Amino acid sequence: MNRKELIDALATKTGSTKADADRTIAALIEVISTELAQGGNVALVGFGTFKVRERAARTGRNPATGAELNIAATKVPAFKPGATLKAAVGNAPKK
Repeated sequence: MNRKELIDALATKTGSTKADADRTIAALIEVISTELAQGGNVALVGFGTFKVRERAARTGRNPATGAELNIAATKVPAFKPGATLKAAVGNAPKK
């Protein structure tokens, strides 16, 4: 499902317009992004938790030359699914 399909599904499910659904999704993404940028977490009980994880600095290799290079430490967004989401996906019919 892409963003347009998500907007259509949300508008249908809530009985709102597609424009309202688009604004809602954009606002949700902005709120989550802002909270993560500030180092916080967003926990949606049953769905999951968005958080920031830190990756340690490490040594890598250039695949073309084989030369070693240093990869800096960084922060990355992560999502940990909740029990309800895991159960829903685990029992979903295979496509």
